[in-house]
Amino acid sequence: MGGLWRNIKWLSASVWILFFIAPYLRWGDRQAILFDIPNRQFHILNTTILPQDFWMLSLLLLFFALLLAVSTALAGRIYCGYFCFQTVWTDVFTWLDEKLEGTPPKRRKLDKAKLDFAKFRIKFTKHLIWLLISVLTGISFVAWFYDAFDLWSDIFSLQAGSTAYGTIALFTVGTYVLAGYMREQACFWLCPYARIQGVMVDNTTLVPTYDFKRGEPRGRIVKGQSEDERTTGDCVDCKQCIAVCPTGVDIRHGQQEGCITCGLCIDACDLVMEKLDRPKGLIRYESLDVLEGGENRPLLKRPRVWVYGLIMSAALAGIGYGLSMLDALELKVIHARQPLFVLLSNGSIQNKYTLKVLNKMTKDVPVKITATGPEGLILVDADGITAKHGKVTPRTVFVRVPKSNLKGENTPIIFQVEGEEDGEMFVGTRKSVFIGPKY
Repeated sequence: MGGLWRNIKWLSASVWILFFIAPYLRWGDRQAILFDIPNRQFHILNTTILPQDFWMLSLLLLFFALLLAVSTALAGRIYCGYFCFQTVWTDVFTWLDEKLEGTPPKRRKLDKAKLDFAKFRIKFTKHLIWLLISVLTGISFVAWFYDAFDLWSDIFSLQAGSTAYGTIALFTVGTYVLAGYMREQACFWLCPYARIQGVMVDNTTLVPTYDFKRGEPRGRIVKGQSEDERTTGDCVDCKQCIAVCPTGVDIRHGQQEGCITCGLCIDACDLVMEKLDRPKGLIRYESLDVLEGGENRPLLKRPRVWVYGLIMSAALAGIGYGLSMLDALELKVIHARQPLFVLLSNGSIQNKYTLKVLNKMTKDVPVKITATGPEGLILVDADGITAKHGKVTPRTVFVRVPKSNLKGENTPIIFQVEGEEDGEMFVGTRKSVFIGPKY
């Protein structure tokens, strides 16, 4: 059955195409998006995120958690109905059922029929396609963590490793069973979201709602009866809303745990109303407040929208700040504590530092370290450093300054690291302090 909300469901489900094709997009000589867990590197286009930057991942998870909460507060389980992978894969498997086996009555008839070549061919074709989709789902998931082209090569050459094969097998079985057999039962028995949604919705939440004032009392159509003679509501008790509901909910009994707010009941009811030449919207997206004649509160008058919005904005701002501050080369400077300084025989003051160079590039890079500060500053043991890619390279260096050039006990000093990759120069700086004797 088609309809506005059915089409919207297919349109929203199409975002999952990126799940399958994104791992094959390239950026230079590597995969555009690659979560390289063995090497502890996340590559997103030209940005490489290392474990030191994973605090941004926490903010990203916070943002999506609040996005789920605010979408539920505004429109119920809209994620379940339009974006959830379980819903999307179940829709695809159900669509295959209809194309290969026909409508539900035909499918039931086929299941009861004796096994012959025609039935075997249909069933074999269906389950083969189910299996191929399940295997492709598993491979696509692993490809986000394993170079996609290398993955295919290693799979067929049996070089992929037990972790890759195990993950593919797990997703294959999971997809085949959950989308092929359990389907909406997974929403009832496995997903915790249905249980916690009750604390997220309120009387202002837009959800598929049956207009009981207009629909009741229900009654079948009486042949030859005019609209003026009718004593029943607009609901003709056709039960089409129940038939199309993925979880079998009767929306006329109000909001229930099984409702995933997909809107298919709205399409079914609107089609019946159109055939009966009655106004559409007997079942529609509406809040309980409006349905009962209350005020339709705008979004900006809902406190939770402001609270969620502020927290989400702060999370996005933090992520933006973190990305803007990412450097291909990062430098950390640790001043030695014991001793804080050493007086040399020539009258100079010497400080000891441990420099840690973090190389976020894809290759090992020779780097040059310099320091600026008091006049006469000399940097010792800072030559010949090669920063390993994706790792922290430590080096102990010494800084010497003539005592006469020091103006106080603590003097600012700036370290700088420079490296070059593919003709592009990268620089990282770090402020520190040079410590001398008290005056």
